[in-house]
Amino acid sequence: MPVDRDTDVVISGAGPTGLVLALDLARRGVRALLVERADGLFPGSRGKGLQPRSQEVLDDLGVLPGILAAGGAYPRMLAWEGTERRGAWDMVERSEPTEQVPYANTLLIPQSRTQELLHERLAALGGGVRFGAALTGFRQDSTGVEVELSTGETVRAAYLAGADGGRSTVRRALGIGMSGETVDPRPMLVADVRIAPGTLADRDHWHVWRAADGGVALCPLPGDDTLFQLAATFEDETAAVDTTPEGVRALLAARTPLTADAIPDVPWASDYRARAALADRYRDGRVFLAGDAAHVHSPAGGQGLNTGVQDAYNLGWKLAQVLLHGAPAALLDSYEAERRPVAADVLGLSTRLHRATADGEATRRGKDVQQLGLGYRDSALAVDTRPDTPGDGLRAGDRAPDGRYGGTRLFDLFRGPHFTLLAAGTAEPPAGLPEAVRTARIPADGPYGTGVFLIRPDGYVGWAGEHADASLDTYLTAVGLAPAGRAA
Repeated sequence: MPVDRDTDVVISGAGPTGLVLALDLARRGVRALLVERADGLFPGSRGKGLQPRSQEVLDDLGVLPGILAAGGAYPRMLAWEGTERRGAWDMVERSEPTEQVPYANTLLIPQSRTQELLHERLAALGGGVRFGAALTGFRQDSTGVEVELSTGETVRAAYLAGADGGRSTVRRALGIGMSGETVDPRPMLVADVRIAPGTLADRDHWHVWRAADGGVALCPLPGDDTLFQLAATFEDETAAVDTTPEGVRALLAARTPLTADAIPDVPWASDYRARAALADRYRDGRVFLAGDAAHVHSPAGGQGLNTGVQDAYNLGWKLAQVLLHGAPAALLDSYEAERRPVAADVLGLSTRLHRATADGEATRRGKDVQQLGLGYRDSALAVDTRPDTPGDGLRAGDRAPDGRYGGTRLFDLFRGPHFTLLAAGTAEPPAGLPEAVRTARIPADGPYGTGVFLIRPDGYVGWAGEHADASLDTYLTAVGLAPAGRAA
């Protein structure tokens, strides 16, 4: 892919966060250069759980049909003692879809497959990834950022987004610290292993063995009848973790009934110690942090990848409004203001789940991990002029629920880079709205009741009122959408 040396946004890191940001910008007509130091996409299953809210994001981005086809439901856990079964249970709570929540359950899909599908969608929109091109440095001034690449090239952009992982080059160059703690000092191993057919009891369960020196869990991965994700813990904090194929085979042979020759391939393996950390800032001038560059999680509860995807989803539309639609640059301040508190809450959840599991508690993952309840009620971009809405009712800053009204599905109305204005019940939609705002009328039944609701491009209620008034015009102007023919 040829490098555009005069682009709008440079994105460093082609993981899920960087790919979602590049995809969102591409569909909005924002020029972006996505650079990745590796020669290809990440090959492993690491972040294998897509939460319901992330599925809604991928629905909007046009990726979800492929994701659903490639993924599957989480299997039940099955405890073993040697070759003896000791009981099965659900670690992930299961829910029934509803009109308001069409994707009700965590989806099991290898991270590598998620990234492949995001990359395919990005390519279909005319974008791509510049592989083998690491960001080595950058300089910013009042009008842009000059980014230096390992290829020897320099690219100038209006903004830079660091989505380059927990050891982020961008974050370190900015001198932004990470505040956090070690969740568990004991080492862990995670790997993808192929197991010869017939040598493990079934692929219908997530198999668990416990031993004095640590546990082993083998989770069947969809899309390949022989592929499992291995997660192993070590009780000895000083244990040296062998991530070679021979070392992985030896560990499984020592802790499970599997023999080394039953594992023909170990496509990917990594070791780590669980840590929770949050960047002190998400922004420095024209440079932003997103995903693991901004927050590092324990894998418990499947929050890290999902939080990064939603960072990108939050940042993308704001960059587009500033770059293409004349929104004030202050709109970009809301990125950190909205996303950093969310990450702080999610980090606390991941840490609690990890420690409970490490202490032997069979902690189920329920609605608290689905990220459907996360929102931005305290944001400057959440304006609610209704005086009598109960605290548990739908308010500005909340996720905008789906629903069907006649033959119309709200998520179908929301899908795309536009804003959506809903006039619910007897409320009248205002005249003179810009083309970037689509308008629909819905009846008063359901969570919206009666009123006017402006839905942001990322699916949250931005403005709500009993009727349209001057504060709606002020809000539209703040996001770069001054009403046509009316004073804002």
